[in-house]
Amino acid sequence: MQLIWLRSDLRQHDNTALTAAAERGPTVVVYLLSPEQWQEHDDAPCKVDFWLRNLRELSKSLGELNIPLLIRSAPHWDQVPAVLLELCRDLQVEAVHVNEEYGVHESRRDAAVARALQAEGIALHSYLDQLLFKPGSVLTKTGTYFQVFSQFRKVCYERLHRSMPSLIKAPSAQAPLNIASDPVPDSIEGFPTPGQALRNLWPAGETEAQRRLDTFADVQIDYYKSERDFPAKPGTSQLSAYLAAGVISPRQCLHAALQSNQGEFESGKVGAVTWINELLWREFYKHILVGYPRVSRHRAFRPETEALAWRDAPQELAAWQEARTGLPIIDAAMRQLLETGWMHNRLRMVVAMFLTKNLLIDWREGERFFMRHLIDGDLAANNGGWQWSASTGTDAAPYFRIFNPISQSEKFDSEGLFIKHWLPELAALNKKEVHNPASAGGLFGVADYPPPIVNLSTSRERALTAFKNLPSRTSVGEGHE
Repeated sequence: MQLIWLRSDLRQHDNTALTAAAERGPTVVVYLLSPEQWQEHDDAPCKVDFWLRNLRELSKSLGELNIPLLIRSAPHWDQVPAVLLELCRDLQVEAVHVNEEYGVHESRRDAAVARALQAEGIALHSYLDQLLFKPGSVLTKTGTYFQVFSQFRKVCYERLHRSMPSLIKAPSAQAPLNIASDPVPDSIEGFPTPGQALRNLWPAGETEAQRRLDTFADVQIDYYKSERDFPAKPGTSQLSAYLAAGVISPRQCLHAALQSNQGEFESGKVGAVTWINELLWREFYKHILVGYPRVSRHRAFRPETEALAWRDAPQELAAWQEARTGLPIIDAAMRQLLETGWMHNRLRMVVAMFLTKNLLIDWREGERFFMRHLIDGDLAANNGGWQWSASTGTDAAPYFRIFNPISQSEKFDSEGLFIKHWLPELAALNKKEVHNPASAGGLFGVADYPPPIVNLSTSRERALTAFKNLPSRTSVGEGHE
């Protein structure tokens, strides 16, 4: 008997471990519920709900192949080796198959499982699946992990030209086993079920993920470069939640992008090239997680920035979290996050830079808040994005580049459509006033909208001073905009 232990790979198609297991003989699938660990990792309730909904869809499609899906409980990852061992004994499992995961806790967990299984003579086979390249295989000439994205991307392109990762064939139906699938729970204690409106935005299942990918590759990808920065436009693929949960694979995304671009990576349609670059940013940040484990441990990528004098400002932090900063683009973006479990990528940078530069609040506060609310929360991408904005990370924004939220708003939401959608209280303002109601006359502009909690120019100077006072600054590479 072969056992595949699913984690962030909730799909039947192009699933390396699933197909490898099925090719060896009768296969059973297990998924472990680990609520204590999920809480420790700040996983959002809407994300846990998304996992459960996708598991239900997957259970149905695996059922058609006579592959049972079992659910077991290992509240904390310390308990995983014992839980898996017991299951392997019950089912007389010869080998366990997993797709690799990255991060300090994930690596420790998998090493502990490998030791426990090995002691019983059970093999653990792990496969490259959620990335295009194995971490440690894309290195500088001196054998270190890249710290600058443009250099990393160049090597990735060279590799892809030489050999394109192929799609994995889905497993065939197997002879029925005398093992029933377990019901997938509707909810997990400690993770409140989100409202139906949020669930409707993110339907579960591979069919939906594939539909989104096909629609994007057929229709929207040509406009991706020109529209992706405008939050009022449907310019992005809306696939991030499906990629984070492994409902679709980066290989499937890459193949779809290439197909829309006559097989080109670096030339042809700029939209397709730009989107492939975003897939490689996802890749880059996961490689960073492995190459520089400190970022998994809440440490700054640039050690010298640990000395930054972050402000302890609980009321300002709460105003940011609750969309009460008095800066419409920030508040509209935060409302989008709170209500949909997602935020437009340009706005993730804008709100992160506002928190870390204008409010001078530690990026870790923002990183944690995002993880607790994002349906597509992913340690590598979230940490990478926050540290980029805070100028503490790899390939970071130069510390003196500080987005002005009002000019960002005027540039990327010039008509105020995004702002007015999320802040209907500002609907009556014209397209000039809506970006900065405090300037719209009267003491506070709009009666039921707060004044700005911070002066943008003096707070900018405060941030520049804090960074200049660091003991030593290393030069910074090209930014991710």
